[in-house]
Amino acid sequence: MYELTVRDEFSAAHQLRGYEGACEHLHGHNWKVEVAVRGRDLNSIGILIDFKELKRALREVLGELDHRNLNELPAFRELNPSSENLARYIFDRLRERLAGKPVKVYRVTVCETERACASYLED
Repeated sequence: MYELTVRDEFSAAHQLRGYEGACEHLHGHNWKVEVAVRGRDLNSIGILIDFKELKRALREVLGELDHRNLNELPAFRELNPSSENLARYIFDRLRERLAGKPVKVYRVTVCETERACASYLED
């Protein structure tokens, strides 16, 4: 099994509904995102998937979130845009974009600060 990892970032605002504390108010983060994909078979030149293709897919998904109020996006109108839910959202969107490719999304980690991250992965 091979595993590739790419990283990117985006800036966005959010507020956590039902949270008691500062995060209930509108605020922003420079979110850092790390994505790991896995696959078994390399192509004829020894590549699982081109890093450019993987980075482009991640950039497209993050482009939907960048410089937005996440609470206003359809996916988060009722679901809180927490780091945990963002990790799952990005995971699902990347899985759609990479369907038919020789890799499966394994893990998405979203960091709202250098010291606070949440990951989503499936069994």
